[in-house]
Amino acid sequence: MNTSSDGTPALSPGAPVVQRPALTVGKEARAGVKGQAPLIVWMTGLSGAGKSTVANRVEEKLWRQGRHTMLLDGDNLRFGLNKDLGFTDADRVENVRRTAEVAKLMLEAGLIVLCSLISPFRRERALARQLVGPGEFLEVFVDAPIEECRRRDPKGLYARALAGQIPNFTGISSPYEAPEAPDLHLQTDIHDVETLADRVLDELRHRGVIAGAA
Repeated sequence: MNTSSDGTPALSPGAPVVQRPALTVGKEARAGVKGQAPLIVWMTGLSGAGKSTVANRVEEKLWRQGRHTMLLDGDNLRFGLNKDLGFTDADRVENVRRTAEVAKLMLEAGLIVLCSLISPFRRERALARQLVGPGEFLEVFVDAPIEECRRRDPKGLYARALAGQIPNFTGISSPYEAPEAPDLHLQTDIHDVETLADRVLDELRHRGVIAGAA
């Protein structure tokens, strides 16, 4: 084996610099000790549709069952990991990519990962799904008519966007591509949060992610 001047092995031309390590403890083992299957629950929808509200209630219900979870909220991520990103289409794509990579690492830890962010483009949501194995990604469309989202306007964002104060605002000056065939479709203008959270837990039981009665 060739060595460099400091005695370390020298890489041959074309040799990969980064390689995946062989791990003794894997995803299945980490999830097994938690008594659950790992899963990414990806909640997408317009601002004001109720994504964070539903995600928070789902996590609370799982926590009360002793499940191991993590909630990645789009707004909270922009205080740290994604604080350098704006709201252009390119920045939104990168926002989803980073979030998906973090969610994948947490999946490897055996967690049920709840992701709540607008994620407006179908292609990026599809790429997030492709990062993980079959059955490890649940796309949940948290849906409310834009008129209802504007009426709620919990952060005053629609009013500011309509006044021209916020450029590239999804649903006003930037498009939202609704899922064509989501794994779960939750209509927050029709059902209350308790009912919708229970629907998510029912789906997790159906998929064998968690066991036990409702």
